[in-house]
Amino acid sequence: MDYLFHKLLTQMAMPLGSGGMLILVGILASVLRRRGLGAGLSLCGLLWVWLWATPVFSDWVRLSLERQYGPIAIDALPSADAILVLGGGVEGAAAPRLFPDLRTSADRIWHAARLFHKGKAPIVILVGGRLPWHTNRGREADAMLRFLIDLGVPGGKVLLERHSRNTYENARETQRLLADRGMDQVLLVTSAYHMRRAQAMFRAAGIQTIPAATDYEVLEGRELTLLDFLPDARALKIGSFALREYLGFWFYQWRGWAD
Repeated sequence: MDYLFHKLLTQMAMPLGSGGMLILVGILASVLRRRGLGAGLSLCGLLWVWLWATPVFSDWVRLSLERQYGPIAIDALPSADAILVLGGGVEGAAAPRLFPDLRTSADRIWHAARLFHKGKAPIVILVGGRLPWHTNRGREADAMLRFLIDLGVPGGKVLLERHSRNTYENARETQRLLADRGMDQVLLVTSAYHMRRAQAMFRAAGIQTIPAATDYEVLEGRELTLLDFLPDARALKIGSFALREYLGFWFYQWRGWAD
């Protein structure tokens, strides 16, 4: 129940949730004959959603996260005890699917396979359970394993952490798994925009992390067009991801989990 409550709060803080609430409160104020206040709140809500749905703005926010962890050549990365891959790139098989579904951040699994084949660590740890309301999809670590094996990584070289549901639980469950095996240093593989928050959480759990970011989505230096200033559903989605990262990191700072 606590996890569901946390998810609801997160959704309400996202641009669509917070903007929608402003519009609804504005409509309510208008019904109560506070038309000036109602119009102002509704306009603020609309502009707030419009801002985050604008590609030029959502790309700028996401790029501010990705730039903090630029790409590093595989040969330049040191070796570690394990390659740790955070979930988010695959959804489990569910009718009518016969196989797991690759999402945009499936680059994480590709990158883990590249690191393994280059001999950067002897094992790969796949981290990801499932949300309570996705009981028909299987666990994400299992879905990632199928993809990783297809990429030539032997199943016997893979460990699964199948219970965690968010970054906080990822770190706590992984720390136990590493401690049981006498390991403490990992190459942390996740999307570049997620690395700052993930690294803070894993360090707080006592895990030495070497960032091996991937999944860079924002292209720098591209020419802008009129469409970059008009609302777009994908821009709203990726902008919401970026806002969630900032809110999550600020929460970690407030709790003393991040510097």
